[in-house]
Amino acid sequence: MSPDPLHIGRHTFSSRLFVGTGKYRDVEQTRAALEASGAEVVTVALRRVDLSDKSAGSLMKLLTTGPWTLLPNTAGCTTADDAVRTLRLARELGIAELVKLEVIGDERTLYPDNEQTVEAAKLLVKEGFTVLPYCLDDPIVCRKLEDVGCAAVMPLAAPIGSGLGIRNPYNLRIILEQAKVPVIVDAGVGTASDAAIALELGCHGVLLNTAIASAREPVLMAEAMKEAVSAGRKAFLAGRMPRRLHASASSPLDGVIE
Repeated sequence: MSPDPLHIGRHTFSSRLFVGTGKYRDVEQTRAALEASGAEVVTVALRRVDLSDKSAGSLMKLLTTGPWTLLPNTAGCTTADDAVRTLRLARELGIAELVKLEVIGDERTLYPDNEQTVEAAKLLVKEGFTVLPYCLDDPIVCRKLEDVGCAAVMPLAAPIGSGLGIRNPYNLRIILEQAKVPVIVDAGVGTASDAAIALELGCHGVLLNTAIASAREPVLMAEAMKEAVSAGRKAFLAGRMPRRLHASASSPLDGVIE
């Protein structure tokens, strides 16, 4: 186990990079990218894959026989009832306990519906799910989700699939100041530096998909994301130097030989 593990509910992970399984060319490319990322948690959209298809070469065969912890998500759900029902069905198949809750409020931006997300989270927590909700980078919403028992909060950095990077680091800092559960940036990461910045801010992890799957070389980008998350976390723990307006010599002038 890592000397700096990530604890989410009753789960413990060494990697702070969570990755998705959509948009890849084929199952083999998916496998190669997942392995290169070093991720232990992979998310899969319950409404977009055939959960019962575990035939050779299928995505579910790969995911259920691999070393990963599955994080089923409710992508495509637009109401609390729809999301809860979807996860209940998945639990009957034995793949849903640690879950990513998504309740979309706008089809164009894929922004979440705050009220429906909180309502669904409340029900799922009562039913014994370990809930990781996708939400806006809104400190109030994050506090409400934590108050109803979510094991982490997953604020977006920018719209899903946009690759715009972290648009509002100040909101993330406020969320981090008040949160007593892990904060995982979900959505908007476009490249390795975005992931590193999220960890440098103090976020406990990042979840991404498009940044890897839509890269020119997905497997190489997966490696880059793995290294970026590690570097960002180490930089946060090390503590950056203070920002200064003027130069400060690396070598002191005291004792200089004339």
